[in-house]
Amino acid sequence: MKRYPLTAAGAAIVLLVVLAAVCAPVLAPYDPLALHLPDRLQPPGPAYPLGTDEMGRDILSRVLYGARLSLLAGLGIVGLAAVGGMVIGSVSGFIGGRVELVTMRLMDIMLAFPSLVLALALSAALGPNFRNSIIAVAVVKIPVYVRLVRGLTLSIKERQFVKAARTFGASRAWIISRHILPNCLAPVIVQATLGIGEAILIAAALSFIGLGAQPPAPEWGAMVSMGRTYLLDQWWYATFPGVAIFITVIGFNLFGDGVRDILDPRLRG
Repeated sequence: MKRYPLTAAGAAIVLLVVLAAVCAPVLAPYDPLALHLPDRLQPPGPAYPLGTDEMGRDILSRVLYGARLSLLAGLGIVGLAAVGGMVIGSVSGFIGGRVELVTMRLMDIMLAFPSLVLALALSAALGPNFRNSIIAVAVVKIPVYVRLVRGLTLSIKERQFVKAARTFGASRAWIISRHILPNCLAPVIVQATLGIGEAILIAAALSFIGLGAQPPAPEWGAMVSMGRTYLLDQWWYATFPGVAIFITVIGFNLFGDGVRDILDPRLRG
């Protein structure tokens, strides 16, 4: 961390977001779904540090609870994509032949579409809710991990310890699970840490256009979407959830860059 101060800054931001999510019931001054109609659209003040929305709900409480949904989205998307990509990439790379050809052409077709456009289509097809948005974005991100793991598998399967295992009659499943996947883990971790910020951003974008978390869920993208109507006069409504998205994504990006530098032996010097 001393060698990589930006990594330390990113780790601090990530830690603060995680603490906010975990301690939301303690830190939040109000129930994020509680309505206070007489106090609707109140500016930031002693009673409501970040103001209120059009239903009188406390924005600070909703931002704190929104950290839970954003972290769940980021980790869920990256986790599903990484697991799916590792399995598909290792199997296609190890078996080769037509399996590899068909798999990689399908991945190329998916990569030909912009991530957000394909996520929009899948999320709309599955139905507009938070769980389906996570699944849709995870499917879109699988090709990134497939290509990474497949390339690593092509190199690893030619090494002596893999050839020795095949000589002694080890099955494909045993070799993949015991030799291929463990040696792919470090690059996948790096890619995953770099991808969490983007995953949070895409999930927030889907909620912003109504294909992710649905109101009154305290999700940052949905809050920005509702607050844009009042942006000129009640600036705090959309600004604070937007700032939360910005800080969280920056934190994960800095942390991911640092993890890449730390785990890459070529950059250790």
